[in-house]
Amino acid sequence: MAVIEVERLTRSYRSRTGTFRRRIAVVEALRGVSFSVEPGELFGLLGPNGAGKTTMIKVLTTLLLPTSGSARVLDYDVRRQARHIRGRIGYVFGGDRGLYDRLSALDNLRYFADLYRVPPRKRVARIESLLELVELKGRERERVETYSRGMKQRLHIARGLLHDPEILFLDEPTIGLDPLGARELRQTISGLHDAGKTIVLTTHYMYEADALCQRIAVIANGSFVATGTPSDLKAVVGDHTIIEIETFGIPDQLIERLRTIPGVRSIGVETRDLAQVLLVQSAVGADVVRSLLNELVDVQTGKVVTREPTLEDAYVELVKSA
Repeated sequence: MAVIEVERLTRSYRSRTGTFRRRIAVVEALRGVSFSVEPGELFGLLGPNGAGKTTMIKVLTTLLLPTSGSARVLDYDVRRQARHIRGRIGYVFGGDRGLYDRLSALDNLRYFADLYRVPPRKRVARIESLLELVELKGRERERVETYSRGMKQRLHIARGLLHDPEILFLDEPTIGLDPLGARELRQTISGLHDAGKTIVLTTHYMYEADALCQRIAVIANGSFVATGTPSDLKAVVGDHTIIEIETFGIPDQLIERLRTIPGVRSIGVETRDLAQVLLVQSAVGADVVRSLLNELVDVQTGKVVTREPTLEDAYVELVKSA
């Protein structure tokens, strides 16, 4: 049986606009979303800012009520049985909030263990095992204000696991971390999943989703535009080849002309450092590089790379067509 079941879920907000003539505007954060999560699954939510990821997490963790539709977590209804859900889930969000900086990590965990009503006879052993899990053993008596951001995030994970929840919700846990801290946190998340924990993860990092998640849902404008394994999603652009061309100062009209070259399916532009990088999607086997470079003969170019599509390419294609 699925541990999370969502059917036709909507969530709307009312906001006031205008300076002199105030009007009420309705913002639809979620629009008829349906999905399920199986026991022991690591399920990912991907989407741009404002797409509805955090709203979905807040509904499932009973912090927000849905406007319509239904959501059940561990077979409890999020509207009528919120208290039954809260004691059986953990919620970890990215950023520095949620900890007491002037307390040590150990005192933080003791305090939250009291809030989670962890039995005193289990508390010491539970805190010890979690400090080992998140690799903070030996640093637990230091004030949290002296911790790096990565250490704080690992302490957040420990805090969310104190009561041994059946489902762990992670809302952009690696945001703002340096590459080493993000890698260590991903290893912790992977270890929790290997141990059988059900995890719902929201993230902006495609590599992270590809490496960790068994299934992924892409959400845009409050609706799911695709759900499947990372391989399923990459199949959306599986018949494409990606060509990256580094350029410096390319005019817009020339980009439009490149789109008319036979074999070119689409062209996107990214700014990286001082260069504009053309991301050209072409059919597999189509030899368009020479034609592209012939058109760019009067433009200063740098590296030219041909590669297979990634999850990020599939994500951009899905969100763009939503």
